[in-house]
Amino acid sequence: MPPLQTDWCDVSATVLPDLFSPTTIGAFDVVNRIAMAPLTRSRADADGVHSRLAIDYYRQRASAGLIISEATNISRQGRGYAFTPGIYTDAHVAAWRPIVDAVHGAGGKIVCQLWHVGRISHVSLQENGAPPVAPSAIQAGELVFLETQTQATPSMPRALETDEIPGLIEDYRNAASRAREAGFDGVEVHSANCYLLEQFIRDSTNERTDRYGGPVENRTRLPIEVITAVAEIWGPDRVGVRLSPLTRSAGDTPLDSAPQATYGYLARELGKLNLAYLHCVEGQTRGPNGAAAFDFRALHAAFGGRYIANNSYDRQLAIDAIASGHADMIAFGRPFISNPDLVERLRSDAPLSDADRTTFYGGGAKGYTDYPAPYARVGA
Repeated sequence: MPPLQTDWCDVSATVLPDLFSPTTIGAFDVVNRIAMAPLTRSRADADGVHSRLAIDYYRQRASAGLIISEATNISRQGRGYAFTPGIYTDAHVAAWRPIVDAVHGAGGKIVCQLWHVGRISHVSLQENGAPPVAPSAIQAGELVFLETQTQATPSMPRALETDEIPGLIEDYRNAASRAREAGFDGVEVHSANCYLLEQFIRDSTNERTDRYGGPVENRTRLPIEVITAVAEIWGPDRVGVRLSPLTRSAGDTPLDSAPQATYGYLARELGKLNLAYLHCVEGQTRGPNGAAAFDFRALHAAFGGRYIANNSYDRQLAIDAIASGHADMIAFGRPFISNPDLVERLRSDAPLSDADRTTFYGGGAKGYTDYPAPYARVGA
């Protein structure tokens, strides 16, 4: 373990890159340009009620300019992995409130990522063993985690009926309202990683012939309707959206046939809503940074607002991305797991600790709240 650094005066007196300077992202005044990306850790109970361990987990990482919560189910139907938290009942709100309070007490800001997995689910996770729902009845191939502590292939989904979609949008609206009750600073609508809203966006997973399928204007209709509804609850400057044009989920979901055109169109339409930010996974999720394989700058320009970049950024890539204007904020995911003091490690260019991958999902404090933080500022 590197020695504890106690003399922060020398560090803070130097001229630091813009990565460590304050800015405004929508309605959020952030103390630095480092966001904590959403990280599924599967520490909730079987009903999606969060463990009290999460209070310490999030508080330990509150030096991030903005925390984006782990993906949080908007409904029982939206759940695709066991032990992931929800935000659709009184019990969920009661569990999240002390977590949010802890982040605020440590000087941080946190938004709730609203999640519906669509076809990436299993009948055992659905109410009364119902099939998962999706834009079209196309089965996913990647694995989901069940309450039996085993993995399984997702069940065959059924296509949502057109007249069910207003109820689905209402589920998002309810979850957004619940997030306000819990005290979050805002919400991020999860439209990435091949989950429900992205299943509508891509022509590879959307074979519908109604107003939600076919041309790009129809395939992007549901995400825009959901985000508009959520913005009515929060105000648009407290709503962000996450996209992942190049992610194939666990290697199974095909990309859209024209990702640059499709996501460019969506970014322009989202820009008209005056949202807080656009958050993009630049490349294959959990893969190498893929900013060179797709014109994410064009997405940023089409959106016209604040842009958060994510996916395998290191310190220098992040500094360069902020300095060049490519991004307004950088979201770090896996490094935050084993480095709760990541902001200070990046600030002082200190070494990063490696994470124990066997403790990523499920379990207790081990690999969750027990990582040391020798670079944390006193009082932070």
